[in-house]
Amino acid sequence: MKKVLAPASTLMMIPKASKSFPNPAEAHQDTPESNLPDTRPWSDWTEKDNITVVSQPPGQACAVVGGIMAARVKHLGAQGLVVDGRVRDIVALNETQLPIWSKGTSIVGAGAETKFHARNVPVRVGETIVEAGDIVMIDPFENGVVAVPRGKVDELLAILPKLVDADEKVIADVEAGSSVQEAFKKYRG
Repeated sequence: MKKVLAPASTLMMIPKASKSFPNPAEAHQDTPESNLPDTRPWSDWTEKDNITVVSQPPGQACAVVGGIMAARVKHLGAQGLVVDGRVRDIVALNETQLPIWSKGTSIVGAGAETKFHARNVPVRVGETIVEAGDIVMIDPFENGVVAVPRGKVDELLAILPKLVDADEKVIADVEAGSSVQEAFKKYRG
């Protein structure tokens, strides 16, 4: 699996009651109005060549992405999935060969306690707000995700070569016997 870099499309889930979870948490006060014209599943809204970012309410036990949803996302041309929540059907997810990052896993399906609420609205992933069109990179080797706001991409591209160059010099000096502290001081200022 390789690193992927693509614009984000965002999906927001909200809590719902079910027989298994009859007392859901309240939706966050900043939750926008639903912008969905119908009840189709979230995966059917997948945008080609984007990374789909799914925001699950905190504290839920269910998974919001499983094998069926991931198969649909792949078929529609997504480049990857970032799930601020849980996934399930790990074997099936791996078979899609999509880069997928999540906070955790579960065997409980999404319908037990969550429902799709809105698309292409700002969503929270940890402490980061991701908006539709932001640039997202999934690095499966580092098990990490980076999101860059659209308005900051040019600024990042301007400073990135200097940062990479500095780190390459730091590594060379450390491998030659310099302390990390000395190398950081010399190249990172």
